[in-house]
Amino acid sequence: MRKPCAFKQRDVARAVRGAEAAGIQIGRVDIDPASGKISIVPTGPKNDGELDRWLKGHSEAAPTT
Repeated sequence: MRKPCAFKQRDVARAVRGAEAAGIQIGRVDIDPASGKISIVPTGPKNDGELDRWLKGHSEAAPTT
């Protein structure tokens, strides 16, 4: 008797969509079949997301201590 899968295709798709939404360029996706751990390995530099651009624009306005 086989044990149930530790992950489903929708889990991988959700992880990939989340990484892409965060501006990460995906190099590869590693999956450990025993534990179901999904690891996304980026490639190249991270793209600046909307939050990163906002923080850069407002960093001068922040008071320093």
